[in-house]
Amino acid sequence: MTAVPLESVAFSELLREPTATADRLSRVRAVRLRRRDADDLVLMSAQRAEQEGEVIDLTARLLAELARHDPGIVTGVLPRVLPWVRFLPDAAVSELAEEFVSTAQAVVAVGNTTALSVLLAAWRHTAEAYSDPELHAILTAPTSGDHGPVPLPEVA
Repeated sequence: MTAVPLESVAFSELLREPTATADRLSRVRAVRLRRRDADDLVLMSAQRAEQEGEVIDLTARLLAELARHDPGIVTGVLPRVLPWVRFLPDAAVSELAEEFVSTAQAVVAVGNTTALSVLLAAWRHTAEAYSDPELHAILTAPTSGDHGPVPLPEVA
């Protein structure tokens, strides 16, 4: 399932016509404010943000309880929810399921879902490595030891 795209306007439109831009929220979930030299912002009503937060909290707690009751339930559904999971070995799918549930609980507790996004991206990249036999062979080949410190990247 893909998120519904947000209605998008230039940040300058919010500055020029704040009332008209804010009035869009009566018709859409949120408004994406495009900025040229920085990350885009999202404008939504406080009530909507609170409702979405409640849903995320409830979903994380339900998932944790289901996983506690039946530890294999998350592992069993992950390949249908995240198709790239099929490239992971069975032990890794179980590890992903455990990490996902515990991280979901933790992000709700702190009110910031970034760690869950990072976790999913890391596991997706791991699945990509497993999906390419040549890359997997390179990454899992024995090494000849420590090659020393890695230099800091150059600043552009």
